[in-house]
Amino acid sequence: MSVSIFDSFLTSSDMIAVFDDAAIVQAMLRFEQALAQAEADVGLLPQATADTIAAACDVQRYDVDALVVASRRAGSLAIPLVKELTKAVASMDAEAARKVHFGGTSQDVIDTAMVLATREALQLLDDGLHDLTGRLLELAEQHTGTPVLARTLMQPALITSLGFKFAGWLAPLVRARTRLREASARALQLQLGGAVGTLSVIGEQGPAVVERMAAILGLRSPDAAWHTQRDEWVRLGLEVAVLSGSLGKIAADLSLMAQGEIAELAEPSGEGRGGSSAMAHKRNPVSAMIALAAATRTPQHGATLLAAMGQQHERGLGNWQAELAEWPSLFLSAHGALYALNEAMAGLHIDSDRMLRNISEFKELIYPGSAQDAAALARPAQRLAEQQLRQLRADITKLSTPT
Repeated sequence: MSVSIFDSFLTSSDMIAVFDDAAIVQAMLRFEQALAQAEADVGLLPQATADTIAAACDVQRYDVDALVVASRRAGSLAIPLVKELTKAVASMDAEAARKVHFGGTSQDVIDTAMVLATREALQLLDDGLHDLTGRLLELAEQHTGTPVLARTLMQPALITSLGFKFAGWLAPLVRARTRLREASARALQLQLGGAVGTLSVIGEQGPAVVERMAAILGLRSPDAAWHTQRDEWVRLGLEVAVLSGSLGKIAADLSLMAQGEIAELAEPSGEGRGGSSAMAHKRNPVSAMIALAAATRTPQHGATLLAAMGQQHERGLGNWQAELAEWPSLFLSAHGALYALNEAMAGLHIDSDRMLRNISEFKELIYPGSAQDAAALARPAQRLAEQQLRQLRADITKLSTPT
């Protein structure tokens, strides 16, 4: 896919590469190669035919921009791609060309390609969550007893501990990582049903082809074609949306605590980071800005997925296409936020003295006594933080242990 300059600003180069036009077309060609090989494995095609088709399944052979333009008239990117693939195979073996795309349909190709791309996208999210949860756990354990002013309805409230606050940022991310894995296990499945989902062209060998093809691609074998059964797929997308919301919560707190008048936290500076074109004194929280932008855009992406679920009969008209266009945006936003917050947390500046000064400014409202009392008043939060962090550390260790 091609992203605007402003989309690029809010995401990562790695995630852009996952959903790049050429990457999606290559994933579609992987589908065609795997389909031919699976059919050869069960005896529907000669192995030589599968080999010839495989030799043509290299995106470098094709004009991706021309395919995208042609897809607007064809109604599907798969139609011009299969046409060009068939021509490429025919140049090597006319008989083999008759077996290109045998038993498949356009949605099979595109859905499976999106599943393959999404698997890579999810790995990027998982890697980013591994880093961010590890860093937040470290910060939370270092500051379980650091007093900080809690704020409710944007106003000074009571004293809590910074470690307890960090644990509140961390816990939703640990849950998100768990739930993304659970949703992925169900949603990352092969799509293969043929014209109306019945595998009618392949015939009795259909289930065997599905099993073999899923194994080749390393995907779950579906119970049946899910052309218009989008529930598991949409659930996965919504988990990404919830993750973006949790990242936005962290960004909101970070940006408020980094305000010049508060100055309890600060993002790392230097090397052109967070500067102003007009005001040299500014230290802008750019990571929080990117994560907040992602969280702001996410509800619309998630709502589109839900709105597109009412797909007509055996093939959606307009709604499936809307879902396809919206899907990458969820991952671009989420990874942009995750990448930015990892940068911020890696060099986060924590001013515990300023936290005490901010507490003392409101101490007559909060508690009588000396500044040392702040630590005592933070102890209930400290105890809760220590308890919560023990469980979170165990959860993070479990997620990091190979299965």
